[in-house]
Amino acid sequence: MAAPQIVWFRNDLRLADQAAVRAAAAAGRVVAVFVLDDETPGTWRVGAAQRWWLHYSLAALAKDLDAMGGALVLRRGGPARELAAVAKAIGATTVHALHHYEPWAGAQEAAVAAVLDLQLHDGAYLKVPGTTTSGSGTQYRIFTPFWNALQQSMPPGTPEPAPMIRFADAPDGDALDDWKLLPTDPDWSNGFDVWTPGEAGAHAALATFADVAAEYDDGRNFPAKPLTSRMSPHLHHGEIGPAQVWHAVAGRGAGPESYRREIGWRDFGINIVRQFPDLGDAPNRPAFDSFPFRDDPEGLRAWQRGQTGYPIVDAGMRQLWTIGWMHNRVRMIVASFLTKHLLIDWRSGERWFWDCLVDADYGNNSLGWQWIMGSGVDSSPFNRIFTPVGQSAQFDGAGAYIREWVPELAKLPADAIHAPWEATPMVLKAAGVALGTTYPHPIVGHAEARARALGAYASIRA
Repeated sequence: MAAPQIVWFRNDLRLADQAAVRAAAAAGRVVAVFVLDDETPGTWRVGAAQRWWLHYSLAALAKDLDAMGGALVLRRGGPARELAAVAKAIGATTVHALHHYEPWAGAQEAAVAAVLDLQLHDGAYLKVPGTTTSGSGTQYRIFTPFWNALQQSMPPGTPEPAPMIRFADAPDGDALDDWKLLPTDPDWSNGFDVWTPGEAGAHAALATFADVAAEYDDGRNFPAKPLTSRMSPHLHHGEIGPAQVWHAVAGRGAGPESYRREIGWRDFGINIVRQFPDLGDAPNRPAFDSFPFRDDPEGLRAWQRGQTGYPIVDAGMRQLWTIGWMHNRVRMIVASFLTKHLLIDWRSGERWFWDCLVDADYGNNSLGWQWIMGSGVDSSPFNRIFTPVGQSAQFDGAGAYIREWVPELAKLPADAIHAPWEATPMVLKAAGVALGTTYPHPIVGHAEARARALGAYASIRA
């Protein structure tokens, strides 16, 4: 009888269209293992919001495996040590896993490969990272030519259903509750009930989005409209694969074409990570090493709490804290505000997002912050400084998004809600708004902040 095969689950918590599962099932009896790694040097410890998601996603995967007659073995520690212990207990020598490309993932894989036969499979991205190159074989650093080249290899292969799996007897593992991934004191996750982690939840979310995907191209910039996919946490945790998403929105017009570009951006992000493994820690453009950031703990705290006095910024930050997610248009606005209005180091915002986002992907998160800062190889110019009031009026004209997330301003009329400090005392009183008491004054003026930011930028260009 063939030796049991280990499937090492990571950020690929699904059974369908999962090449490692399929290969292991074809080779023999299977033992499924997930290792929570907080030990590998250089690993970005999983953030608090991701830990909430991970708890429920693992529970869902365990339930799916149980329904097939198997179990999910949970271990905590270094993957090489824990997988070797499982292998010894069941008489296995081979581990199957999807290949991941974050800098710490390579270290994990090398350590496992040193003690076991590690079989790596592709399937976390539309195309194997590093294989979308120019005619001369050069790696792309600008998205548009990367996207144009990637499309030449599309569509991705037809997604495979979950295979029939024969399970081997599983060794003991940890109890999920003992990992204490969920917040307790205080429990800040009450708003997270808008999410359904797990493979079934991912497919339900995709079906919901597919019904409105035709409107995505026009509607994605308006945060009050439910026209974004909200698939990012499901994709990040691998509860659904990018090929599954690609095919699900086929034939639905211009909206899905625009959405597919966003899936391509995810591929682009990991390709940049392969070229710049320290993307989350160091600017791609050396000039930004000497950027004169301000040390402003009070400003950072006001931004984190959604108390900047700019309603669109505060709405986004409160949405982030409440549900662990923020509309992409608003992510750009709040990131620009932190780095340019407040001149606070982009890495402070990046780390806050990493801890608060249920979809905090290393490539996407780091790339997004460097794009806003202007320090990335493909980025917006630093001197493109978002005007919070203008962005708010353009993309949340009636103020519906602000009213949802900044309820103390809900009674303000549309012509006052974007800049309440400009409203007349009569309008403020009628809406029950007392600036400085029920809602803060702006912590910095836009004109002043813009001038200061441009001056700081000029200092590194001299």
